[in-house]
Amino acid sequence: MKRKTYLGQAISFVLLIVLWEFASRLFGTYWFSSPWLTLSRLGRMIWTWEALFHLRYTLLEAALGFLIGGAAGVLLPFPLRRYPTWTSILDPFLVGGYGMPKLAIAPLFILWFGIGILSKVAIVVSIVFFLVFFTTFAGIRSVNPELLKVARVMGAKERHLSRDIVWPSAAPYIFTAFKIALPYSVAAAIIGELISSNKGLGYFIEHAAADFDTTGVFVGLIIITAVIMGINDVVNRLQRRALSWRREEFEELRNL
Repeated sequence: MKRKTYLGQAISFVLLIVLWEFASRLFGTYWFSSPWLTLSRLGRMIWTWEALFHLRYTLLEAALGFLIGGAAGVLLPFPLRRYPTWTSILDPFLVGGYGMPKLAIAPLFILWFGIGILSKVAIVVSIVFFLVFFTTFAGIRSVNPELLKVARVMGAKERHLSRDIVWPSAAPYIFTAFKIALPYSVAAAIIGELISSNKGLGYFIEHAAADFDTTGVFVGLIIITAVIMGINDVVNRLQRRALSWRREEFEELRNL
């Protein structure tokens, strides 16, 4: 199964490169850079550390925003589970905040925090928090209430319910939220850099576009794509390891 998957991915990658080369020949490299030009520029940027300079800044913004927004998004649903009245009060405001277009408020963050790293972190937090919060809350709400009642009758405290029942049930949802939010954190940091910044991948792409440097834009896009694919692979590996107990439990039940 894995061999077929890898083979299919390899064939898809080759087809993508062929289509890319065909498009560059059809439209011209001024409008559509070729794979060779992009790879050559990327190699020079890696050799001169220019790629690492911009990538490091973008990843720092994304990581800080993800840690702050992700931690708040995971922790807040647990106390709200115990206070449904507060949940009902906050729900319309949280939904409104989630639905608000973050690109519209990005200039406000830049006005408040300047063009430095803080404004980009704030943009990332505003996106990651809502994604993680609502997905985690969905996982908590999926817990069977009858199971919680039985555990309380048997003498379980709230900390035991959260640790032994709610958390394991919500864990797959939390990893799903992380899998979605991590690429969005990188994208949010880049959006902030596109609006106003003096370094980072977003700044590099914006600067290349302003100079009509199509190859530079493609290099920036290739770096972003590679980073997001790498992050997704890391999250998948962590998820498989952290939730291996669920797979083992399923196998045991199936063998009964």
